Parts: sequence; structure tokens; C-alpha cells
Amino acid sequence: MILDKTLTAEQIQDFLVTNLAELLKIKKTEIDVNENLENYGLDSSQAMMIVSKLEQLLKFKANPVLLWHYPTIASLAQRLAEEVPGTTQVKDVEAKPSSAGNIAPPVLDLAAEAVLDPTIQPPTKSAVFVTQPKNIFLTGGTGYLGAFIIKELLEKTQATVYCLVRAANFAEGQTKLQKNFQQYALWDEADSPRVIPVIGDLSQPYLGIAPEEYQNLAANIDHIYHSGASLNYVYPYSAMKAANVLGTQEVLRLACQTKVKPVHYVSSVAVFESAAYRGKLVQEQDEFNDWSGIFLGYSQTKWVAEKLVKIAGDRGLPITIHRPPLIAGDSKTGVCNTHDFINLMTKGCLQMGCFPDVDYMLDMSPVDYVSKAIVYLSLQEKSVGKAFHLQHPQPVSLKSLVDLIRSFGFDLEIVPYEKWQNELVTKVNSPDNPLYTLHPFLLEHWSDERLTIPDLYLEANRPIISCQATQDALAGSSIVCPPIDSELLMTYTSYLIQTGFLSLV
Repeated sequence: MILDKTLTAEQIQDFLVTNLAELLKIKKTEIDVNENLENYGLDSSQAMMIVSKLEQLLKFKANPVLLWHYPTIASLAQRLAEEVPGTTQVKDVEAKPSSAGNIAPPVLDLAAEAVLDPTIQPPTKSAVFVTQPKNIFLTGGTGYLGAFIIKELLEKTQATVYCLVRAANFAEGQTKLQKNFQQYALWDEADSPRVIPVIGDLSQPYLGIAPEEYQNLAANIDHIYHSGASLNYVYPYSAMKAANVLGTQEVLRLACQTKVKPVHYVSSVAVFESAAYRGKLVQEQDEFNDWSGIFLGYSQTKWVAEKLVKIAGDRGLPITIHRPPLIAGDSKTGVCNTHDFINLMTKGCLQMGCFPDVDYMLDMSPVDYVSKAIVYLSLQEKSVGKAFHLQHPQPVSLKSLVDLIRSFGFDLEIVPYEKWQNELVTKVNSPDNPLYTLHPFLLEHWSDERLTIPDLYLEANRPIISCQATQDALAGSSIVCPPIDSELLMTYTSYLIQTGFLSLV
């Protein structure tokens, strides 16, 4: 890893500030070099874009995990500017690539991680379930699904929704929530008095909430929706443990303070990513005790966090667990998270001119279906203690999406997987293509079986997620998951073209 000796820490720092500001579409003066990069809301693809830019500057392959070990611009720049005395090599860092060039996942005993603080006990085991809540506490309100859950809660209840927000003050918290609503075309000024920011941090003890406000919430909240999490496919388990695992523990602590408050936890079908469930039918109430083969840090944190929720449930806390798959756009407007894997993959493959010929099924569920189902199920007392799968009940082949994209006039070929991988290596060599930032996920072998991320999504390597019990629970509610047909795919593709995310040129 040869470093240009003419570069200083200050130059690297300025480079990082410039690129981060461009990426986030803000002014350089708004970047604090001592602020944790996580606080800027970088997702996996954006983090990889920063790493890719660094590689171009420094002329060596930088490990993405550097962003965890040196989480501020100042510390990262200083680290990259250091040289081993007498050489021009950058010092090694932890979690370095293995000698085979593959990312070596840390060895973890996830069962040993799943230990809930014994002091977290509901004050009574005979709490009254409130079907018409007046006050709701929610995490993840500045995220994609969180925004839709808030909107649904505002429509289906008369409650005021108190949203945990990482911000400097109340006004900044309001602005962050409003901008997130506007981003997904959900904002209505009339909702403003019922959406209240609570300044805090999911990764901190007592959620980082001021003591007096914490006590007020503990006494007055009727239901808790925990949809907040750090989602990053680059970082290891240790990087996301504070927010995803310990943050869940703090949510459960709040639920048991003063009075019992039901917790509705947004988990993930990733809890069944273990090799033990490949090809097997997994139903909603099945146990998930095997973690072998779960090697992505995010998936590991979701496995442990859901275990904590279930432990709290065994202690008498009312819980519901909601496991969505990949969440697609709004079925009516097409509004979506353009940074999700499917959208980035689609855009990148269009730029390449080809899609891999793989046995993939699209089982994504529209975000409006997921949010409606979560809110409806959470407010039914008979749901307490149960898990729900929000998987699409009628998945379709990925080739359906390719056929529709072609109908828009895009020139797109389906090629053998090996050829597509070769094209990815030889032709995708610039951050202009989003797949360049996803190289570690698409090309690295992340397990003893030498599986890549695309390998994990092959039908042969996936569990069969049943959602029949969930469909039965939704019967009579009028909540139906829209079919993944040409009309839905047309809605999504039209939105992506209209916003300029996809270009016909």
C-alpha cells in the first residue's frame, strides 16, 4: 500500500471534506472534521464511494473497515498520512483483508452476545393493552420505513408520535424529520404538531435522552415502535453493536420503566440467513437458534437484537416482531429509497448493458404495504408475543424486471454470471457506476464456502420464508400486498426515470 509522500494529513482531510460535501449536497463549511461520519447518515454505498475516492487519491486499495476504526475525517486523514518509519507503507489496521484477498469475518458467538440486562423487567405482568394510544415513541423516524410508519400511525390513531432523533437541538430535530418526510412525498404541515422530535442517540445509555424527558416518556408513552438501526454492509458487528444491539436493549429498558409499554420491533428476515435454514420452510413462530453462516455484521446484529426482544417477551413484556424483506417503493407513487440494493444494482447493470443470468426471485414488499401491516398488526392485542413475516406472498423472477426495463427502450442483455462478474472487474472501474462502490459485496468471498453476496440470494441458498400466518392475521383488514406485476414495476421504473435516477440517454 504505497502512499504518495507529498500528501499531508491536511490535504487528505480537505479531500475528504470536499467529497463528503459533494456526496451529501451540502456546503464544505457544514462538515465538522471531528464529527463521527456515521452522524452524516452515510449508507453502505455512500461509504464505499468515499473509500473509492480515497483509492484514487492514495493509489492503493483501502479497506472499507477503516471508516469504523477511524470514524472521523480528522482521525482517518491522520491515519492515512502516517508512514512506518523508514518506509513508505501505511501501517496495518485491524480487520485487514486475509492473505487470500478475502475479507475475514470475525469469529463471534452470537448466542453469547444475546444477554439482556437482568434489571430490565416489566413492573407488572398484567399490563392493560392500549388499543387507542395517545402517545407513541418511535425510533428510526429519519429513515425510509420509519417515515411511512409515522404517516400510517398519524392516519390510523389520534396519537402524538415522539421520534428519537440525533440532532443538536429541538429545531434541528424538527428539520430532519420534515426533510425526511418531504424526501418521500409524505409531508403535510397539518401533521407537524403531532410529530415531536426527542433529542437522543440510539447508541447511548438511556437512548441519550435528557433525564427529565426520559422520565416523562416512561410515564406517558403507550406504545413503542423500534424501527431504528444502523444499516451498513461494510461495517463489522462490533461497529453496529452499540446502535443495533445495545440500542434495542435501551428501548426495552424504556418499555419497562414506570409502566409497561408494548414494543413493536422491526426485525429482518436476515435472522434466518444461517446455512442451517437453506432450502427449508421457515414459519413466523419458528425458533432461530442457529447463527452459523451469518457473516454480515448487520445481519448478526439483527439476530442478536431480536433474541433480546424475545427474552424481554419471556419476562412478560408485550412484544410483536415484524420481519420485512427488502423493502420496495410506494406501490402508488413509486417513491423509493434509491440507495437500496435493487435500485443500485439496476442502475449499475444498465450502465454495463447487461444483467447476470441468475436464479433470483423478487420478493420485495412495497413500503406502504409493510408500514400498514406493521401498524395494523401492532394494535391488535391478539398479536402480542407473535412474529410476522412481511415477505411478498407471490414473488416473481428477476427476469420480469429485466423484461420491463427493456420495454422502456433500454438496451440490456442477460449474460452468464461468470461473464457478468468479469465485466464488473474489467469495465466497472469508476465510482460513476454504483456497482463500483459495491465491489466488496459482489466479488469478495465472505465465508468458508467462498460465497459472494449474489450467491447468498440464489434460490438454492435461501430459506423459504412463509408468510401464511401473517396473511391470515391481516384477513379482513383490507391490507393486501400488491402483486409484483407489470403495473407495479412500471410505477417504480417511471419514478426512477422521472427523478433522473435512471436515464434513457
